[in-house]
Amino acid sequence: MKCNFNKIIGDIKIMHAINNVPLLLARDVLFHFVGEAKIPYSRLHDTGGAYGQGRFVDIANIFRNFDADENDPNSYDFAFTDWLLNAIDKQETKIFYRLGATIENQQHIKAYNIYPPKDNMKWAKICEKIIAHYNEGWADGFHLGIEYWEVWGEPDNYPDIEDNCLWKGTFEEYMELYKVTSLHLKEKFPYIKIGGYSSCGFYNLFENNVAKIANSTSRTEYFIECFHKFMNFVKENNLPLDFFSWHSYSDVKKNVVYAKYVQDNLEKYGFGNTENILNEWNPGIQFRGTLQDSANISEMMLEMQNTDLDMLMYYDGQVHGSYQGLFNPISYEPFKAYYVFKAFSELYGLGKQAEVTDVPEKMRCVAATNGEGRAIMMTNKGEKRKIRISSDVKDSFKIYRINDSLNLEFDKEISLEEEIEAEEFETLLLLNKSMDFEIKC
Repeated sequence: MKCNFNKIIGDIKIMHAINNVPLLLARDVLFHFVGEAKIPYSRLHDTGGAYGQGRFVDIANIFRNFDADENDPNSYDFAFTDWLLNAIDKQETKIFYRLGATIENQQHIKAYNIYPPKDNMKWAKICEKIIAHYNEGWADGFHLGIEYWEVWGEPDNYPDIEDNCLWKGTFEEYMELYKVTSLHLKEKFPYIKIGGYSSCGFYNLFENNVAKIANSTSRTEYFIECFHKFMNFVKENNLPLDFFSWHSYSDVKKNVVYAKYVQDNLEKYGFGNTENILNEWNPGIQFRGTLQDSANISEMMLEMQNTDLDMLMYYDGQVHGSYQGLFNPISYEPFKAYYVFKAFSELYGLGKQAEVTDVPEKMRCVAATNGEGRAIMMTNKGEKRKIRISSDVKDSFKIYRINDSLNLEFDKEISLEEEIEAEEFETLLLLNKSMDFEIKC
């Protein structure tokens, strides 16, 4: 493997953002882990899950009576969301705010908050007041500088309204909501980024972006249909679209294809400058808590760094639930996967990506530098192996390992020409300095 720290190929992007934080009812005792890992963004969707008790983030949780006066501060219940956003802000993690509703998986019995608003403009004005509260101090609010505001999420979840657990309306009704909301909010807050719509994904695309996987379903084809409807609608109506967000629970190989498909089509529709954001992903909940899971997550971050993707947001940073892969729900200690996020933050902190070539099969590697500091992060998905890294610098590097016995802990100091041994599913971070953090359990 060769690493040329004098050849800069781009910026280190945000591949280590997450959804939510390790919320335990209304306690922030685990939030320090978010700060220690320097998580850059937390997207707030499904916040609190089954334990949220209908108090956090969602429009219906903040503005509980849609018939109330949207201009009256007394119509809003900000209490729990205020507490949460301020607690996250203390960790120096930025908020990515989803304006909409939490998934209602039991909607077949009764749906509550996932119907289209009775009045799109009133809904947009409610969103306006929420933004004003958190960014401009309205109603005894704050100045958090939240930049990303996402209009709803997964309105394309099922083509049949009866089955849809996130939007009890047609996709055309969602597009009208996006139109009214995006135009209104952009007029009121020109400095924020407006986007959507958290597409359910592109699962029926094959590697050549033309053929379809043989077992594609009408549901996954509907995801694609909605994407093109939305892009045409946004273009024809000249709507704001600062970012396009989408979801995937596929493997690395497929996600690379999906990211390219999104980027190609953003450019095709005239939105080449729109950010391409995968804001829900998880490489496999069946491996949760294992070293293999940490390797899968690291592989995803390192590989997607080399795509057109602008941001990657892991689902989910909470504690209880099947998709929550960063913390043990019994002991509350971090799983191996957590340390991958801390490792990538070292790359992100350096800022610039350096060229790496001749990476062995079943390995992923990204190098970073700021001119003085240098780092190499790599993950071995193959069998145990020995590697050497040739480089244009003669620094000695400290090796930090994520393996069965080490949680991003110091192993030894080497020169890059020395042989490095990597175990299967091991992630290694090489730094020309000492790490400056301590995990407090």
